[in-house]
Amino acid sequence: MALGNIAKQLAQQALTESITSKPSAPAQPESLAGIIVGQIHAMQRACKDDEELVVLCRSGAETIRVLEVIVPAWPVMVLSGLDETENTARVVTSAENVQLVCKVMKTQPSQKPIRVNIHLPKAK
Repeated sequence: MALGNIAKQLAQQALTESITSKPSAPAQPESLAGIIVGQIHAMQRACKDDEELVVLCRSGAETIRVLEVIVPAWPVMVLSGLDETENTARVVTSAENVQLVCKVMKTQPSQKPIRVNIHLPKAK
């Protein structure tokens, strides 16, 4: 009899603790910049030796080929690259407003594929 009462008390205590325990903090949503960078990285990683990932960003009348993605803080993205006339250009934008066109293209046999460099914020 005593063993049955102990089991009953333990079960009741476990149920009470599960009900009264503090709910865990809600899961943090992934940052939008992190998702975008992850997609670029995954597409680039899948490129073969004779392919390169061409990332284009259009901002107003300008279109740049993105060669570097810098994320100084998770809500902000800096896209650095070349415009149509080979001038260095940067687009500083929020991750919510960035729109990129990414496509895998074959390189010329004599050319080395260009890879997009990615720089993420440093952990604090």
